[in-house]
Amino acid sequence: MAALVVAEHDNASIRGATLNTVTAAVQCGGDVHVLVAGANAGEAAKAAAQIAGVAKVIHAEGEHFEHGLAENVAAQVLAIASNYSHILFPATASGKNIAPRVAAKLDVGQISDVTKVDSPDTFERPIYAGNAIATVQSSDATKVITVRTTAFDPAAATGGSASVESANAVGDSGKSAFVGSEIVKNDRPELTAAKIIVSGGRAMGSSEKFNAVLTPLADKLGAALGASRAAVDAGYAPNDWQVGQTGKIVAPQLYVACGISGAIQHLAGMKDSKVIVAINKDPEAPIFSVADYGLEADLFNAVPELIRELG
Repeated sequence: MAALVVAEHDNASIRGATLNTVTAAVQCGGDVHVLVAGANAGEAAKAAAQIAGVAKVIHAEGEHFEHGLAENVAAQVLAIASNYSHILFPATASGKNIAPRVAAKLDVGQISDVTKVDSPDTFERPIYAGNAIATVQSSDATKVITVRTTAFDPAAATGGSASVESANAVGDSGKSAFVGSEIVKNDRPELTAAKIIVSGGRAMGSSEKFNAVLTPLADKLGAALGASRAAVDAGYAPNDWQVGQTGKIVAPQLYVACGISGAIQHLAGMKDSKVIVAINKDPEAPIFSVADYGLEADLFNAVPELIRELG
């Protein structure tokens, strides 16, 4: 049997999370197919066909797929689900919205946030905020899986030569409708895709200090800006900057934590970063237990000095 990856896309291109999910699908064994359900999504289907490791792209075209409404995409997945032993979604807001609907309709148990594929029926996933790893074996005929994308290297976006097959699109479910969206424009890298992230915590004291101290450092490093939940709850940073168990899971090459104590909730979202630098004046701060480099100092002195050293 084959594995189906449900692609995330903007109807013109494939989002990065799909590439990581393809890698996980390849490890499940068998052929890997990618479903692109969209409106005028021919370019996204062509891009999916270029992904290394993909054998076939299934393109379902319909206006009701334009905004990726979970009810409609789930119905399209269910229409072809019988052909697959594994159905994989990125563990993103979209994937986590669609996957449970598919699992419930198939009457199977969803396997969430997979970080490793041990065999076609056995997977590893974090529990207790990442403090323990559970090994899950599934006897279900169809495995519905969400993939923690930071745990898998992305498949090469080019080099593949998959065929593109048009599928009969299911009709609009009529259960939901797209009303509108407010898109935040940001010149910085997207948080979950950034190679460098500069994050601030409650110790920043205010949104003005947060921006005045951390923005110049992020500019120097070409980094995305992140924040702890405490900083977001205090109004120092917007919600979409939150890193942690209830925010975004990130694994950049470099993570600079400024004034972040390192609560379990935050560590769960960033401890897989390749290099972690912590700046905190509390020597007992838990963040130092996961940091590769720790600086016990007042961030309001240390960060400007670091910016000067960076030239």
